[in-house]
Amino acid sequence: MPAFPAAALVFISSAAVLVLEILAARLMAPYVGVTLEVYTAIIGVVLAGIAVGSWLGGRLSDRVDPRGLVGPMLIIGGILAFLTVPIIDGLGGGLRGATAGTTTLLTVLGFFAPAAVLSGVTPAIIKLRLSSLEETGTVVGRLSAISTAGAIVGTFLTGFVLITALPSRPVVRLLAAGLVLLGIGVSLWLRRARPLSVGSVVAAVLAGAFSFAASHPCEHESAYFCAYVEQDPDRESGRMLWLDTLRHSYVDLEDPSYLEFTYMQWFSDVLTALEPEGGELDVLHVGGAGFTMPRYLREEHPGSTSTVLELDPFLVELAKEELGLELEDDIEVHDGDARLGIRRTEVAAYDVVIGDAFGGVAVPWHLATVEFVEQIHARLRPGGVYTMNLVDYASRDFLRAEAATVSAVFEHVAVIGGADAFGPDRSDIGGNFVLFASDQPLPLDGVAEANAARARDDVVLHGPALEEFIGDAEVLTDDRAPVDQLLTPLPIAS
Repeated sequence: MPAFPAAALVFISSAAVLVLEILAARLMAPYVGVTLEVYTAIIGVVLAGIAVGSWLGGRLSDRVDPRGLVGPMLIIGGILAFLTVPIIDGLGGGLRGATAGTTTLLTVLGFFAPAAVLSGVTPAIIKLRLSSLEETGTVVGRLSAISTAGAIVGTFLTGFVLITALPSRPVVRLLAAGLVLLGIGVSLWLRRARPLSVGSVVAAVLAGAFSFAASHPCEHESAYFCAYVEQDPDRESGRMLWLDTLRHSYVDLEDPSYLEFTYMQWFSDVLTALEPEGGELDVLHVGGAGFTMPRYLREEHPGSTSTVLELDPFLVELAKEELGLELEDDIEVHDGDARLGIRRTEVAAYDVVIGDAFGGVAVPWHLATVEFVEQIHARLRPGGVYTMNLVDYASRDFLRAEAATVSAVFEHVAVIGGADAFGPDRSDIGGNFVLFASDQPLPLDGVAEANAARARDDVVLHGPALEEFIGDAEVLTDDRAPVDQLLTPLPIAS
């Protein structure tokens, strides 16, 4: 085989593996979320596929004429790439509420085989290019470097271009079709096409049909989320925004003061305690999603301003188109990561900072550290309040660590939870908690009164009781913030 086509095939097959690896996170997100465990499973499984494929591809090339292997490997790799979509969409629904084990299983079923088959192309090409032992090092080194270059290009192309420009599933299907066509072309070129003529075409067509027939819950796909809006069957004007596996926001199109989620009601309890008569508040929101709280402030605290740090600009457009958001002078939105966006906000300019940003069920680790809390502290006026939504389960190790982290910055800290939320460790304890903190004494009586007005018996933990609950929990820092590991991965009851 001439040098250039050999290099091109190695480059393309390696790039294809990394395109699938990057897209794996988007395909799986609606079912298992986006967590460190998900990325760990994907990287580990794909690397295992590359290792197994390289090993078996090399052994097979020593036993069979590699001219008869390259084309079929590309065709089979394309067929398996087609099947990743129906495998993930078909099995993903049954594996929701993912643990590390179920996430790894789903990744193995979807992506191990195509990674292994496509990785067998490189050793087969190396075998074809070796003409003498004297040039072994040169050939192996050059083609290995080209393989790595293909992987790099596949990574950058997918992460920086394809995910932004196109939905994930069409990209997978285009890649799969391209591999099948390339494999057929290579087989014809190497004159090894006869046994593939009918079988390969039928298999590819069937795999493509299964891929297009697969159903999935992703109505809209941005660079960050699979998103869709669902009407509340019990409330005609109610709309729920789903991001990947979770209900992230609830908006009532006719009544912005209506708060469906309990943690949103806790936010409102804090706001009511600060301004019982509905006075004006300047609020910085870390996370926008459905823009429930900015709309609530506009309705219940007229004259208030909301500055919203929202990672995904697509969600802003979705909120305007389907959730009734109207951006006026009182709501300002900054796109991009909140850790960067907060630097563009004014110091000592806000009465309240509301933290409600999530990646899956976890607060993004870099928004949970003491360094970020210090930046929030700097944006608050004297006596201002930071209030933060988080999710935890069972032993509530993340809640304890985050309470310790916030306590390292603010003088006064409290946590709101359900009636049994702070009892003994049990696997059935879990859900949302809201931290709130200030350098001035907190309006605990006002929060309790607002909570009682809704006929709830939620618990506000503070003072010595909170210190005892925190115990020896570690303060989270930019150098060490194992949020996903601290948060016990159990599903939330809706």
